[in-house]
Amino acid sequence: MDFNRFFLYTSLAIVTYLLLLAWQQDYPPLVDDGSALSSEAIAEVPLIPQGIDAAPATDVPSDLPKQNTPAGQDTPTIVQQVTSKPTDIRSVAVSTDTFELQIDLDGGDIVSLSLPKFLKELDVTSDPFVMLDTTLPGRVYVAQSGLIGRDGIDNVGRADYQASATSYHMTESDNSLTVDLKMRSDEGVQITKRFGFTRDSYLIDITFIVDNLTGESWQANAFGQIKRDSFDDPSNAGGFGRTYLGFVGTDEDDPYIEIDFDDVDDGTTSTEMNGGWIAFSQHYFLSAWIPHVDSTNRFTTRKNQINQYLGEFTSSAFVVEPRSSGSHTIQYYAGPKDQYALAEISPSLDLTIDYSFLWFIASPIYWLLSRINSVIGNYGLSIILLTLCVKAAFYKLSETQYRSMAGMRRVMPKMQQLKESYADDKMKLQKATMDLYKKEKINPFGGCLPMLVQMPVFISLYWVLLESVELRHAPFIFWLNDLSVRDPFFVLPLLMGATMFLQMSLSPAPADPMQAKVMKLMPVMMTVIFLWFPAGLVLYWFTNAALGILQQWYITRKIEAAYEAKKAS
Repeated sequence: MDFNRFFLYTSLAIVTYLLLLAWQQDYPPLVDDGSALSSEAIAEVPLIPQGIDAAPATDVPSDLPKQNTPAGQDTPTIVQQVTSKPTDIRSVAVSTDTFELQIDLDGGDIVSLSLPKFLKELDVTSDPFVMLDTTLPGRVYVAQSGLIGRDGIDNVGRADYQASATSYHMTESDNSLTVDLKMRSDEGVQITKRFGFTRDSYLIDITFIVDNLTGESWQANAFGQIKRDSFDDPSNAGGFGRTYLGFVGTDEDDPYIEIDFDDVDDGTTSTEMNGGWIAFSQHYFLSAWIPHVDSTNRFTTRKNQINQYLGEFTSSAFVVEPRSSGSHTIQYYAGPKDQYALAEISPSLDLTIDYSFLWFIASPIYWLLSRINSVIGNYGLSIILLTLCVKAAFYKLSETQYRSMAGMRRVMPKMQQLKESYADDKMKLQKATMDLYKKEKINPFGGCLPMLVQMPVFISLYWVLLESVELRHAPFIFWLNDLSVRDPFFVLPLLMGATMFLQMSLSPAPADPMQAKVMKLMPVMMTVIFLWFPAGLVLYWFTNAALGILQQWYITRKIEAAYEAKKAS
């Protein structure tokens, strides 16, 4: 097997793939601009799945409230209605150390949510990163919840809640904050929808407290849903590292399931299990509903008539006996993809940090990166030290690789003589080449196998650096004040290209002149590609290449010195 040819074709395939990703980044598919929005979209609630203490389907309309549109009215008028809705609705504002949000009193839905600890743009402290929003045309992203079923208050129109204040604020001395929304049903049942916030937490407890003052038992199903348009990921900094955007969930057979927009377009998906969760994933951030662990929950993804995407759950019914009180708690998470925090909230929720199929390698690497940074306090230096640790762990494999490359370089003149001697007889050339390898004790695949062993680790490192929210707006040195975006002056990509060129010049040149020319172009092509990579990733590749050059120089010098000493003796 011609390893040089194999390596060449593999490299070209990788470059082609990366160029395709770049094209998709620069020319993304067209998305619905939301011109067909109507006010019905804001209030849609899920149907109760059959088999979960369900009321008749006719009791639960799919769109609430209904709005009559005059005949002949065109789409732009509908857009104006939706755009103006946030200024018209009654809502309460909530401010904590981790959230700035608004709760619509019509249904008690979270219609706006931003993260003060995560800025939209670096150094613009007055502009926090926005997750949930309904103010822009074509951008509806809300978290809805309520009670449906036999006695559900969201069956016909959304529940009309009242609040004791228009705003709630968590002071510096508070460790928690409670926001109560109240209503009384026509039958005389008092219902409180309680939002519980905790300091330093992105998890919201939503508790339905039911005071049943009637002489009949009361029964309802809790639901929660994420509703979103198909607008692009606002947290993606660009480059070739396009990350997953779409719904994710879990079931009893698979702890992590991806359901993207195309999957929802193909039809409704549904699964049922005890506990579980459903979420919407984007780069660095996650929005997730976590129903009560003791409930049997039906998880569904679907698309409504105005092309909005919904991921939702409906729990089994809970019952409150006559003249008694009861409660049911669900949870909603909106915040960064913190691997350890998500693991504590619900089983498998940490898998939403997508390390691909190499997660079992990536997780320990992330742990090591976190531990290093806890001491260093600079993610740029932490990446360098992490790369150094990985290179040290694979030193023996690298030594085997460079030993093989040094041997190949040493016998290159003899191989050229063999090619000239057996130019017309490939069988004799192959036999003579294998005899030469045997005589010189060279394994032609010795440089390939160590590389293949190391590749899973290097790929895992790539995904760790791409997925780690800690690198977002993380400074390094001088002009590199954000490792999650490209180098503004392209210094790191150029340095990386230079190290690749130097490293390639230290390797044996391919015998085929055409292959040699293409290999010389590889550093140039890779440099162009890496111009748009996040600086943290380029820093890793540059450090890895620079350490590789030092390793190769040291090991090659050591091997050649030993060979010359053996030859002299």
